[in-house]
Amino acid sequence: MFSPLTEVGGHLEGAILARRIVDLLADRQAEDILLLDIGKVTLFADYFVIASAETTRQMRALCDALDSELAKDGITPYGREGEPDSGWILLDLGDVIVHIFAPDERNFYDLEGLYRAATPVVRIQ
Repeated sequence: MFSPLTEVGGHLEGAILARRIVDLLADRQAEDILLLDIGKVTLFADYFVIASAETTRQMRALCDALDSELAKDGITPYGREGEPDSGWILLDLGDVIVHIFAPDERNFYDLEGLYRAATPVVRIQ
């Protein structure tokens, strides 16, 4: 179990939080999980976690699992955008931004291409 690295707000260091999210998504059968280090190409976050879900039900389950598991570490999103029916959910966790896409929306928005200067850290297919 991860423990908070600072006393303020139960904040985990970005790299540890990002890897925790990747593990949680992989445990719940998210598809094509990509962790990108975007710290050198943008100022608003250090990491993107991008994953795909085949159905709206799976997308909802992934978000619910992230919410409940991260809450155990004292972590709640600063913001959330989108709904499973839209094909894209974004969770803002400060240093880490999580994108969960339906396959068609992931191909359309092509964040991997848009942030191709970012450093891939891990990919689970």
